[in-house]
Amino acid sequence: MDLATLSLFLPACFALNMAPGPNNLLSVSNATHYGFRRACTAGIGRILAFAGMIALAGAGLSVVLQTSQWLFQAIKIIGAAYLLYLAWQLWRANPDAGQQVTGAAAGFFALARQEFLVAAGNPKAILLFTAFLPQFVDPTRPVPTQFAVLGVLFLLLEWIAISAYAYMGLHMRRWFAEPRGKRIFNRCCAGLLSAAASALLMAKRA
Repeated sequence: MDLATLSLFLPACFALNMAPGPNNLLSVSNATHYGFRRACTAGIGRILAFAGMIALAGAGLSVVLQTSQWLFQAIKIIGAAYLLYLAWQLWRANPDAGQQVTGAAAGFFALARQEFLVAAGNPKAILLFTAFLPQFVDPTRPVPTQFAVLGVLFLLLEWIAISAYAYMGLHMRRWFAEPRGKRIFNRCCAGLLSAAASALLMAKRA
């Protein structure tokens, strides 16, 4: 893979990584409630989900999603339902509690599982990998190797995005130290997650 291709891929890829979405919003919320380090480590769940999607896209499973209407609908309904569940938990969270919860205990595995399920519940993601990554693959060179390199770079940039959004959430925690501020923040996040669920339900196959 030459430098010219990388010079096009990296900024375009990072723009996708930094785009606001349910997972990045979750990083902000987790950092606000549990701290920067825990929000970043929870992102491992998202990385694992995206790594699996990249592997599936490379194996051609995206064709199944593009041709199977019922499978696409089933995945996006489950994903939207989980987002709505998280939104409900945030909406009813007690702002006076020392630890906020978004559906489960605040341990690493619980938060990582949230990140994984939110990422895995969006069938458009695997289609995005199929539509985006191949644009930077040279068919005259070994395709699997190029796809693997692009996938690793995407995941590295995604980790930077996780850290960036978690850092924002860390500073927002100082702004919402009072119970009233926590309630406003929780309900704003709940509204945005509900909007993301609605957008997911309206999503159509590319």
